[in-house]
This record gives sequence, C-alpha cells and structure tokens, in this order.
Amino acid sequence: MSTYTATKLTPMLESHDMQATLTFYSEILNFTCVAKSDDLSWLTLSKDGIEMMFCAPNQHRNIPKPIMSGSLYINTNEVAALWENLKDQCDICYPLEDFDYGMREFAIYDNNGYLLQFGQDL
Repeated sequence: MSTYTATKLTPMLESHDMQATLTFYSEILNFTCVAKSDDLSWLTLSKDGIEMMFCAPNQHRNIPKPIMSGSLYINTNEVAALWENLKDQCDICYPLEDFDYGMREFAIYDNNGYLLQFGQDL
C-alpha cells in the first residue's frame, strides 16, 4: 500500500430534514454554514475550526433512520456556560457532570438524533 498524508477529518452525516439541521446547528449551536448546495441536499457547517457536513439521502447514502454507533465529542473551554445556554433548548442525554477521568461534560441529541457531547478538562 502506498503511503498518504491524512490532513483533516470531517464527519459527513445524513439528515432527513436538512432545513431543521441547518437551523439547529446555526441558531442553537452557533455554527456557520460555510457552503451548501442550491437545493440544500448538502451543507458544511463550521465553528472555531470544527467542520461537519450533512447530506440528504441519495443514491450513495440512504439510511432509513440516521444512525451512528458513537458520538461527536466537542471540547470547549466554557462547558458550564454552554450547558446553561443549551439545557432548555435541546433533548438531553445526560446533564452537566464531573467525571473521574478528569472531564466536566454533558450530552445532547441534535435534531437528527445524533449524540453530541461537550466537555472541558477539570
């Protein structure tokens, strides 16, 4: 196998409601839409150097219900303030908590059901 250089990892997630996804990430999580297709079948969102892409079901990606066995973990230096801003606007997986492994974190679900965890070093 030839060697290669991996330069970036950008999650590409499927959404069955692209407008709701754009609204959730831009209005609730303060991401910026940096690129999108005219028909809103694909978009790229960015915040502080983090990028995520979403696409509508198509011939290459067509999962009846978006699934992911893991979560997206976002490190932040303002986890308590972020929790206060989000706790009444989102579906909560678990509330703000300090963990033995040295993190203060919480988790929410986005409009698609993907698990988003936000954490800060203690």
